[in-house]
Amino acid sequence: MTKISATEVNNLRKQTGAGMMDCKKALLETNGNFQQAIDVLRKKGQKVASQRADRETSEGVVLAHVNDSNTVGAILSLNCETDFVAKNADFIALAKSFLTLAVESNCQNLETLKSLKFDSMITIAEKLVEQTGVIGEKLEISNFHTVQGPFVASYIHPGNKLVSLVGFNKVLDNIEEVGKNIAMQIAAMNPLGLVETDISQEIVEKEIEIGKDLARQEGKPEEMLDKISMGRLKKFFKENTLINQVYIKDSKLTIKQYLASNSSDLTINSFKRVNLA
Repeated sequence: MTKISATEVNNLRKQTGAGMMDCKKALLETNGNFQQAIDVLRKKGQKVASQRADRETSEGVVLAHVNDSNTVGAILSLNCETDFVAKNADFIALAKSFLTLAVESNCQNLETLKSLKFDSMITIAEKLVEQTGVIGEKLEISNFHTVQGPFVASYIHPGNKLVSLVGFNKVLDNIEEVGKNIAMQIAAMNPLGLVETDISQEIVEKEIEIGKDLARQEGKPEEMLDKISMGRLKKFFKENTLINQVYIKDSKLTIKQYLASNSSDLTINSFKRVNLA
């Protein structure tokens, strides 16, 4: 029998993240061939992934990362089956490594992200399968979004379940503070769009019908229902569009007014929010 050293086992463990015993078994099975041992572990991951394909991945982490120049940011959620795995430091580190690679590669969508080379040998998609074998749970990336602009800010709520990103049209002396405040606003108030026109027609029509139904239940005359529902729609827009929301740190201001108080031409280009409920 081929003798396998502790150093060889440790090197394979560092390369794959697999347990010590799994690494030793893989090396013994391949007579100490390092590359073949990696293949053995990957096949194990494929087998586990196949067995757990129908499992729900309702746990996990959602993280954000912005590049050093604060011009590109991304949100990624890496899902798993249990909260125990979601809180594991290695699992969180894996999500961070995916996210950092995505930003450095200026990746724009989930499919491209999965095809990125994680290292010289495997893609991110293949790494997910490999780690499914290591961890023993189904893993998947459920969300990936990017925001770009002259300045991008992020907010990660404690617990790694809620994240927001926001991009601005210009850089100010205090843009970091403004960026943090707006990112926290997005996380806390969950706007559906930046302005009224960002709200889908389907949602608008649904709100109009809800407004009419409520008015009927209140005994309002049928001929007044349209007017009443339009009034309620305006309130809906105020509560659900970022620019029109009341600023959570100063209820005397809307977000539009808060931006103007910092610079008359400061605007928000786009934003993203992910909540892994």
